[in-house]
Amino acid sequence: MMRPLDPAQFLNAETYARTRLPVEYASTLIPDAYTMAEFYALEQERVFANSWVPVCVTDEVRTPGEFKVVEVAGRSIIVTRNTAGELRAHHNVCRHRGSRLCEGAGRVERFFQCPYHAWAYDLDGACLGTPLFTADSRVPVEQRAAFDMADVKAFDRNEMGLYPVRVSEWGCLVFVCLAAETPPLADQLGDLPARLNGYRLSEFRLARRVEYQIQADWKLIAENFMEYYHLPWVHPALVKVSPMDAHYRWQGPGMYVGFCTTPIAANTDDGGWKGLPAIAGLNAVDGVSARFAWVFPNVAVNVLPNHVVFLLAQPAGSGRTTEVAYLLTHPESEALSADPAGDTDGLLEFWDSVNKEDIAIVELVQDGLRNPAYAGGRMCYRFEESIHRFQNMLIDRILGVGTLPPGDDAETVRMFGPRNAAAT
Repeated sequence: MMRPLDPAQFLNAETYARTRLPVEYASTLIPDAYTMAEFYALEQERVFANSWVPVCVTDEVRTPGEFKVVEVAGRSIIVTRNTAGELRAHHNVCRHRGSRLCEGAGRVERFFQCPYHAWAYDLDGACLGTPLFTADSRVPVEQRAAFDMADVKAFDRNEMGLYPVRVSEWGCLVFVCLAAETPPLADQLGDLPARLNGYRLSEFRLARRVEYQIQADWKLIAENFMEYYHLPWVHPALVKVSPMDAHYRWQGPGMYVGFCTTPIAANTDDGGWKGLPAIAGLNAVDGVSARFAWVFPNVAVNVLPNHVVFLLAQPAGSGRTTEVAYLLTHPESEALSADPAGDTDGLLEFWDSVNKEDIAIVELVQDGLRNPAYAGGRMCYRFEESIHRFQNMLIDRILGVGTLPPGDDAETVRMFGPRNAAAT
């Protein structure tokens, strides 16, 4: 297959024929999918505009009026909570002349007000009125009559509310969806919430947040996260607490890729996951395991007995990604710790070190994929089944296929060693 491809071929099923093969025969996704602006634009519309996309953690929009502006598929969206504490999301565009209403994150008391002509909208998106609807208008009293809109014909502010966006939450993650026809978030997540139910994710609180600018496609970050093959060479410290012979597939039906380490080993001189006490109530297996999932399309979920880490990979252009790392802890663990801040800092230091090792590698891969000589490589059977699953989920969305991937017959399947060895 010649490179670069004619972008028209991106919608041709034959383009992905080698990746569609069973994993033991399959080759990786076409390199142009990581390097060409045309593919990036296509996946923005066919993947991100049609999926439930994680945008923040619940602590960033926990109280009424608290808001965060996010971007999905090129659309600016306001995520907030109404006065009843219910999640709401709106397109960040005034219904009058289209100005963006707000930027960044913050809190408003009762409404969002357009900076252009002062149209205002309540937290549910309803239009409250045009200038002078509040007593604190900046228009001088003697000039207010000139701004009276009472005699405007065929104007109903009830029809001028903000454009709504679907919003939902799971655990301590907030998702939005631009497409009305996309099935509910629960369908996309499949059995993952049930698998992680014992960890009480909704009770975890944001402890640390770190942002990284990565010169690599968001899919490379996803694929690097979900495979163990690179660990001995890239993460010498990580494999000391996440031993190779303790790695398992942990995969049910749903739009995610799941795996686990059980049991996860104790800390070493290089750091590790211990420090904060584990939460109470975990069963014997969850209490010694690390659960990992890449939730399609773009978030890594790392759940351990005493903390949670999300890695949110936000596409920032062809070959560029903004990654936000969230470290969450449980109030119960902090209350039992002799040094909660120090223990949390230790966790962040360990994860930051591992993440920077990954960033260096995926940026090298991005550089290599730009070479037209590279036409794709063979999947490494067993070690890259996870990537095969992810890439085929992506291809499904590009081609408009709505398949929900199935899960394994066994709860956990060993990645290394005898294939029939399974954990309970």
